[in-house]
Amino acid sequence: LVWRLIRYPRAVLTDLASPHNGFAFFTFVAGTNVLGARLAAEGIGTLPAVLLGVAFAAWLFLGYAIPALVVGKHPGDDLLRGLNGTWFVWPVARQSVAVMAAGLQQTAGGMADALSILAILSWGIGIMLYGIIGTALVIRILTRGIPPEQWGPPYWVMMGAGAISVLAGSRIVEMDATPMVEVMRAPVAAAAVVFWAFCTWLIPALFGIGYWRHFMCGVPLRYEPGFWSMIYPLGMYSVAGIYLGRADELPLVGWIGGHFLWVALTAWLIVFVAMGVDLFRAARSPRTQDVTSTPK
Repeated sequence: LVWRLIRYPRAVLTDLASPHNGFAFFTFVAGTNVLGARLAAEGIGTLPAVLLGVAFAAWLFLGYAIPALVVGKHPGDDLLRGLNGTWFVWPVARQSVAVMAAGLQQTAGGMADALSILAILSWGIGIMLYGIIGTALVIRILTRGIPPEQWGPPYWVMMGAGAISVLAGSRIVEMDATPMVEVMRAPVAAAAVVFWAFCTWLIPALFGIGYWRHFMCGVPLRYEPGFWSMIYPLGMYSVAGIYLGRADELPLVGWIGGHFLWVALTAWLIVFVAMGVDLFRAARSPRTQDVTSTPK
């Protein structure tokens, strides 16, 4: 990414301002916090805090720069036509900051108050962004429609954004008591259950859209890199259910989350095998062309 910024700055700026690609840059924030959370789970102290600082600074910059560039370059109908599932990576990134801050809060000592404020503010902003983008998506569906070709796997991130909101809320419920946590613990716990219910409802709907897209509208069902954007939401739904079941003392929700891991794993294996087959075919194709083009 750094090399591309140095070598092709105009191409990066074009992508940042594109409604089709711009919001995908928020994966940098989410990925950084995933790494930080994993290191924190191993008891590594300083590096997760550094990664949280990097992720928060990146989100703060991108959170203003990308929407400004996208709206400024593509006003009106052009903007609405470019709206797609990758826009939901914006609230995902913000909720990943909440997850990371909440995870570090219990061992932060004198920084516990600051991290609890950061976690709850990030969670609240993520919820609002989710609602804004969801509303814009509904407006596009009702006024412009979405062709079957554009109902791609990235729309699964819509469910993943809700699921990470559940996870962030569950981690906030488990934080040590601070003035901010005491005010928000009960509302966040209730909102997490509502979001979990909505995500549960979305899963059959998204599978139904996929069936409609491929088997009723005839869009070819073949491997594309976008299929990996299905795996994150499925895995996040599992983890969110496990944490919510523990934080809100809802054993049924935790049981569903634990068993849904097998669905996520199965989907991962299917996409992984499909990717391998696609790479194998791509590797063989040039040689086949060379052989057929060789004069006898």
